[in-house]
Amino acid sequence: MELNTEIITTPPLDSASVVLLRDHAEGMQVLLLRRHQASNVLGGAYVFPGGKLDAADHSPALLARLSQDAATLHQRLAEPELPEERAAALFVAAIREAFEESRVLLGQAHSETPDLQALQNALAQGHSWSEAFQKLSLQLRTDALVPWTRWITPRQASVTNKRFDTRFFITRVPDGQTAAHDNHETTETLWITPRQALIRYWDRQIELAPPQIMSLVHLARHPNTDSVLAEARCRKPPVIEPEPFDQDGIRTICYPGDPRHSVAQVAFPGPSRLMYKNKRFEPEWGLAALLD
Repeated sequence: MELNTEIITTPPLDSASVVLLRDHAEGMQVLLLRRHQASNVLGGAYVFPGGKLDAADHSPALLARLSQDAATLHQRLAEPELPEERAAALFVAAIREAFEESRVLLGQAHSETPDLQALQNALAQGHSWSEAFQKLSLQLRTDALVPWTRWITPRQASVTNKRFDTRFFITRVPDGQTAAHDNHETTETLWITPRQALIRYWDRQIELAPPQIMSLVHLARHPNTDSVLAEARCRKPPVIEPEPFDQDGIRTICYPGDPRHSVAQVAFPGPSRLMYKNKRFEPEWGLAALLD
């Protein structure tokens, strides 16, 4: 992973990412997708499904197919300054991106058996999301999609030359659905426990960007999906604005709660800073700092 040295002057792009969880015999697992090596954003890295907010996500016809109204979704996202329709559109973006990148249609009730192939075919034929959902009489169910964290890329971004204002949502994978990469934006599907993902990162078997590293550190503190969802539902999503600085020639990113960060309140468990060493980001005290 190469270090970005540019200062980004453009405002961050609104985006949404979904942390898909499932309970497994090995413990709680999270879905990671490997981005195509040729991608201009985190090529080759393992990420959660997600992407930027599209203008079409604001479609009135599409917003009308949400299981909750815009006012409710605005309240759930807990960003008072954000217009209600934009808050609702971010939920749409999360569901859309999860399906486009992993073939999972979020939030479907246990009694429902959506025809996922028909939806994929309709989209492949050029139908918009709004048209496809109306044609197939589907509803975008937002109830199970829980706001988790909000990450805002700094002007001195460390691993990309773009800025994003990303809302991370958390949810269980619906019963009866199987995640699969699209072989376009993503090239590998990996279900793995957060702890094992961090170990594989440390052993250089997979590549992770800082938001994924710190999110996995947070998730590794939970024994099952119920525990994660209970935490997410009882608190406001923390806003995480990493603050980079160079120390002894080493790029360092600090997070809320770090002595160098402008926000004193800790946002998540684990180390409060990562340092760019050996062409990747590492905590000062090594793997133990990620796992303990």
